[in-house]
Amino acid sequence: MVRIGIMGYGNLGRGIECAIKQNADMKLVAVFTRRNPETVKILTEGVSVYSVDDVQKLKDEIDVLILCGGSATDLPKQTMEYAKYFNVVDSFDTHAKIPEHFANVDEAAAAAGNVAIISCGWDPGMFSLNRLYSGAILPMGKDYTFWGKGVSQGHSDAIRRVEGVLDGKQYTIPVDAALEAVRSCSNPDLTTREKHIRECFVVAEEGADLARIEAEIKNMPNYFADYDTTVHFISKEELDRDHSGIPHGGFVIRTGKTGWNEEHNHVVEYSLKLDSNPEFTASVIVAYARAAFRMSKEGMKGCKTVFDVAPAYLSTLSGEELRKQLL
Repeated sequence: MVRIGIMGYGNLGRGIECAIKQNADMKLVAVFTRRNPETVKILTEGVSVYSVDDVQKLKDEIDVLILCGGSATDLPKQTMEYAKYFNVVDSFDTHAKIPEHFANVDEAAAAAGNVAIISCGWDPGMFSLNRLYSGAILPMGKDYTFWGKGVSQGHSDAIRRVEGVLDGKQYTIPVDAALEAVRSCSNPDLTTREKHIRECFVVAEEGADLARIEAEIKNMPNYFADYDTTVHFISKEELDRDHSGIPHGGFVIRTGKTGWNEEHNHVVEYSLKLDSNPEFTASVIVAYARAAFRMSKEGMKGCKTVFDVAPAYLSTLSGEELRKQLL
């Protein structure tokens, strides 16, 4: 059994708990929260909720600690810190800062002899793998990634951290014309702004400076500055009524050519349509927690990404079963 600890019990943490229930080789042993532990009620009977201050006390009872904080401010500090004591997995998704995050976590995990797998989910994560595979197969080609329509957890979290914002949701929406141009093999050169739009629904504090909030969101680097972004200010009741779900999805497409004179066109497309972004992300993370546990048992250490993890480490099936059933 892989003994799992969950750090943070929001949407992603609850998704992790549900995913553990579906994996017979996994066991939840503890949930850690920055809130008062007595106020946090989880679904798994017999498992205690602890303060984050108590995490090191359970060091010998946890095989992998899954970190469920946000990428904006939590994970850059948490993953590096907890990799000193545990094998860890996170879903850090600020693409531009992944190299920096990797370097920081690698130093901490390697020194401690632990395995840390960062940026697990579907993008970065499953989409990253598909970009790698299709690019290796079709070197004469071009990658395109489209997200949505759906709620981005990381971008929604970034909105909620703006001063004066009580709550908010952000939808990423592909531009249909751009998507169809790619599928036609016309290989368009698309800017970030031409591929997606971002739509934000924000609940502001009473008396807050709405113009400042809107400007801060639209000019936020790595999140909104490079996109056409619309900000709608709505009531808490409207947000709860009309935007309670967390759907998402998207497409990774590579168009490429083969043949002596590159006369044949090919399109490789991987798509996801998700009812629950955090629950699917959590399911990916739990599979990589299994991999982190196995890699640690084999004596590996340091920071890894999905590119470094052999597919067999993710599965509950043995090598013989994989060859017989899936190959």
